[in-house]
Amino acid sequence: MKKAIITGVQGWVPETRLTNKDLEKMVDTNDEWIRTRTGIEERRILKKEGWATSDMIVEAMKGLMTKTGLKPEEIDLMIVGTVTEDYRFPDTANVVLNKIGAKNAFGYDIHAACSGFLYALSTGASFIESGKYKKVVVVGADMMSSIIDYEDRATCIIFGDGAGAVLLEPSEDETVGIQDAILKADGAGGEFLHIKGGGSKNGTSHETVDQKMHYVYQEGRSVFKSAIQGMSDTITQVMKRNHLTHDDVDWLIPHQANMRIIQSVASAVDFPMEKVVVNIQKYGNTTAGTIPLCMWEWESKFKKGDTILLTAFGGGFTWGTIYLKWAYDSADNS
Repeated sequence: MKKAIITGVQGWVPETRLTNKDLEKMVDTNDEWIRTRTGIEERRILKKEGWATSDMIVEAMKGLMTKTGLKPEEIDLMIVGTVTEDYRFPDTANVVLNKIGAKNAFGYDIHAACSGFLYALSTGASFIESGKYKKVVVVGADMMSSIIDYEDRATCIIFGDGAGAVLLEPSEDETVGIQDAILKADGAGGEFLHIKGGGSKNGTSHETVDQKMHYVYQEGRSVFKSAIQGMSDTITQVMKRNHLTHDDVDWLIPHQANMRIIQSVASAVDFPMEKVVVNIQKYGNTTAGTIPLCMWEWESKFKKGDTILLTAFGGGFTWGTIYLKWAYDSADNS
């Protein structure tokens, strides 16, 4: 069976920075409190009039196509992990495919909150492994500023906007590519992290808008504990199932939710922070965008054959870990 390998990665973030000092003027908080509890110093916010999640993805796709030589008509499939789709339908993936002129592709969105990129990557790899498709684009992107209440200091300090995309292609080399994945979900966790307005349960109305049901709600303590346990457990399971030792793993790329969560997960699985990829201080939590943005920023440090673990936890609850072997040296995609 062919392996699905990542042959290119690209990210894009908006120009506008929302710093902790800026937030001090908006809600009852301060820079020190935010940094010590989350590790975030600033986040990027999309301020271009008329722009949406699809536009961020298009910008990431421009870079990915330039870097890899990918032509729009070569794309077979695009899977977008997002909770901030442009519309209820059509799917954001299809909006993007139209904007970039990918006439031979089909696409769809996966809604798994902060685990969206992992869900999409595992799914995309399956399409490659089936032998039916040769070029699958997997995206993690969210415009969280569109669903955040900037009067709620519990959430507005955390989230930002951004997009990342990877190209998956087949390889006969079994020593590289997506090796394994453990993905989980527990709907009982939905009460702690959700948006209750806008679906068939609570359709959009004056009442749902007045009650702020279209914004993210998070009960931080429960999410904090569940995130550490969920990511730690699946990392351990993946390592055990694949007979990996800590020395075998070169990089751990966790979802950038909260620096204390990242540190707690690293401690729980006994990984030194030198092996943990972090950029939360610059971008905050971009939900499905965090892992591909980390991969994009750290790409130059990865070498062919590096063992990398990706792990995430998101609303729903959703969580999981993917084990992959990096397929190229950074110089190959410079």
